[in-house]
Amino acid sequence: MKKYFPIILVFAVLKFIVHWIGNRNYGYHRDELLHLSVSEHMDWGFMEFPPFIGFIGKLSYWFFDYDLLGVRLFPTLAGVAILVLCCVMAKELGGKFGAVFLAGICILAFVPFYRNHTLFQPVAFDQLFWALGFYILVRYINSKNRNYLILVGITLGFGLLNKYTMLVWAFGVFVGLFFFEKSRLYRNKWLYISGLVALLLFIPNIIWQINNDFPLVAHMQRLNESQLESISPWEFILDQVEMAPIFIMFICGFIGLFFSKRLKNYKFIGIACLVIFFTMWITKAKTYYVFALYPMLFSAGAVFIEQLLVKRKRLIYLVAGSIFLPMVFFIPEAAPILPIEKYTDYMNLEEVDGRYELTGDFADMHGWEEQVKLVDSVYKSLTEDERVNCVLWAENYGEAGALKIIGKRYGLPNPISRHGSFWTWGYGNKNAEVWISLGNEKASVEYVFEDIELVKMITHKYAIDEENNIPLYICRNPKVDIEEWWSIYEPYIFD
Repeated sequence: MKKYFPIILVFAVLKFIVHWIGNRNYGYHRDELLHLSVSEHMDWGFMEFPPFIGFIGKLSYWFFDYDLLGVRLFPTLAGVAILVLCCVMAKELGGKFGAVFLAGICILAFVPFYRNHTLFQPVAFDQLFWALGFYILVRYINSKNRNYLILVGITLGFGLLNKYTMLVWAFGVFVGLFFFEKSRLYRNKWLYISGLVALLLFIPNIIWQINNDFPLVAHMQRLNESQLESISPWEFILDQVEMAPIFIMFICGFIGLFFSKRLKNYKFIGIACLVIFFTMWITKAKTYYVFALYPMLFSAGAVFIEQLLVKRKRLIYLVAGSIFLPMVFFIPEAAPILPIEKYTDYMNLEEVDGRYELTGDFADMHGWEEQVKLVDSVYKSLTEDERVNCVLWAENYGEAGALKIIGKRYGLPNPISRHGSFWTWGYGNKNAEVWISLGNEKASVEYVFEDIELVKMITHKYAIDEENNIPLYICRNPKVDIEEWWSIYEPYIFD
């Protein structure tokens, strides 16, 4: 393994540098603000996701005080670990230097990973747990050491605490193992001990779901209605195919696992990957959910290509170049490595009515600091008594997260919101004299308060549409029972 270390190190450093350049740019993404917010309410689960991201968020607070560069270090390290695992897995599958080299190039060329490994979201860690699970399975096949089965259980358990899509990984592997050595592994008690370990790790979240009336079900139902139902079955496939050079390696991974003599011991992994892919497709999963399969298939594809070119080894570098070079141009679309002014030039975006139409993720990284500054200016304009009895009410989790995380630097009180997990943290002081409303429409604030005063309509030329032209109100004299108003909104918290 020592002779492969230099090239793996070079690739890892390259990936880290790209992210390090981009991670400090723009600002927090709305999802990052939510994930950091839940870390201040540690529990065994949250309304939208399992608890792992909250734990990582707590680490980012302890070590970096929510500094953006420090927060994004965690998904970046997960991405670097995925690259290393992909290279090492190619070696474990029987590949030599060419396969290890090609596997690393595939990770560097896979543009969506630059987005996934920038944002502080469960996605990067989900991909890491999938890649680690496959790697440990390969090590078990090569060594027959039962300790690796226990490690699979530990990986599965922590993976489930991070993102429930790990269940799809487990289902695919469960089916695939029936085709490994005539399902002999199902007669091995250590497989069931491994499953028990995973269950013991995951059971606190199951208990939390039971105690909270399974918010996962309500969240998935709303997600299906608002997003997944509109996804075309062919859109899922086309999203994979549009990255043609790298998709070819994805297909080569399947071909190698099913037809290569060198990879015949790992055919069950090919079956597992196929089951996972079609499960995602049939259930109309988001495209990026299946990206967690790619490191495994890149490794297998790299070994397969190396085997095909065994007598023309130098052609591997030509293959690597043909994969990597066409994708380099698109990296700034996924990682915020360009200053925003240069990015708009790069994308040929024109200013229309004082605004730029950025892509969703980059647009979602703008406007939060300005919102918090305006709320802070209003808050500080209140008398001392009013500030003591003031509630900050945000319309959605992005605005609430901004007031909670960025607002710490301004000394703002914790906000309330009826959106997602914020609803579970309550309505604050129901007898507050002054409420500062951020993002709530006029009809919503008029329903609750007798007196409302529009302070400003907030605009931002780079922010996403839903965060442009949002109202900031000062509100007084509630005319509804706040506790009742809060409780009756429970069925709508995912809207």
